[in-house]
Amino acid sequence: MPELPEVESVRKGLEKLIQQAVIQEAEVFWDRIIALPEDANRFKQAIKGEQIVGISRRGKFLLFHLTSYTLISHLRMEGKFRVTEEDEPLSKHTHVVFHLQDGRELRYADVRKFGRMLLVPKGTENDVPSLRRLGPEPIEEAFDQQSFSQALKRRKKSIKAVLLDQTAVAGLGNIYVDEVLFQAAVRPDRAASSLSKEDITHLHRAIIQTMKQAVEAGGTTIRTYENAFGENGTYQQALNVYGRQGKPCVRCGTTIEKKKVAQRGTHYCPHCQV
Repeated sequence: MPELPEVESVRKGLEKLIQQAVIQEAEVFWDRIIALPEDANRFKQAIKGEQIVGISRRGKFLLFHLTSYTLISHLRMEGKFRVTEEDEPLSKHTHVVFHLQDGRELRYADVRKFGRMLLVPKGTENDVPSLRRLGPEPIEEAFDQQSFSQALKRRKKSIKAVLLDQTAVAGLGNIYVDEVLFQAAVRPDRAASSLSKEDITHLHRAIIQTMKQAVEAGGTTIRTYENAFGENGTYQQALNVYGRQGKPCVRCGTTIEKKKVAQRGTHYCPHCQV
């Protein structure tokens, strides 16, 4: 599933390719991709003639700021946006096509059809429940350590579960939670409320540093992720624990283990992480 670094890479690419473009019309081949409005025909009618005036990101969500609306897109497992010429053949997994006034097309493809789009009036995007519940972005200027500490102290769930639920901090998924917990030397199954002040300091720093590095690397390509230019990320070359079960820990040489924590396959060093 694309996480914050991957979505940010997609955003940057789309910003270069289609910002200021005008949507002439849209075609929807799989109505369930459109979550709001519930009628895909209303979606197609509303988006006609809208200009893409900006593209931003919140957590793992892409936000296309249009003339009168905001188009919110969650890529889920395998969603991809590509900008193509209009005569390029459609792939069988293309479910939404935005025909641009300049003759190009913005296409959304999704093998598993899990992605969703919501079209809401401009200025109301933060009223959407899935955006309203998001925690701060994992960057220095937005991610306050004291507030993070208070959020963890209230939670008895595992620290992995808390980081995955997006309310204490936004944008981390399975890959990056495993990586930041390794960097902070914290076991993924520890109760969030059990973390010491020192643990939280290390974890806060690890989240900011890891996400910054992953964004700079264009994200992580494990299976199918590509950015808007069809390019892979490179952060997979820097992974310390994710996908390395059975291999020696880069810090201590202990064999990396994998088990389920918070219903997710979880990679960790049983010696380094306590």
